[in-house]
Amino acid sequence: MSARLDARRIAPEGYRALRSLQAYVNQSGLEPALLELVKIRASQINGCAFCLAMHYRDARALGERPERLDLLPAWEEAPVYTARERAALAWTEAVTRIPDHPVHDLVYAAARQEFSEKELVDLTYAVVAINSWNRINVAFRTPPDLPQRNA
Repeated sequence: MSARLDARRIAPEGYRALRSLQAYVNQSGLEPALLELVKIRASQINGCAFCLAMHYRDARALGERPERLDLLPAWEEAPVYTARERAALAWTEAVTRIPDHPVHDLVYAAARQEFSEKELVDLTYAVVAINSWNRINVAFRTPPDLPQRNA
């Protein structure tokens, strides 16, 4: 599958605007490891190979354990995530899947139990940002940056 367009090159102002949102999220005070789990889970849902490759690599660089990354698609069944991570993952799924159904009150209540108002707004900005990156990269078939393997 070949790339379609290079959005960053064609519309650099839009790219910079999205980078500004990402910079805000990155400095928001939310835990970097938590943000990587959120980015990976949304990217799994959206099927974004570019973002999955990037954020698996970033999570490993932060010291994330392989079994936690491997079990992320089944996080609800896996006992390796904290209550805060579970609330963030449920929130991520709900916000990512808004076209399928509204964000349920139980998901909101669980998120509010683990996150302050500001943290929940920042978490929502994080989900909005990764969903935006996913949609750009999937739409334009941005290839993942994979390490070169010797044959």
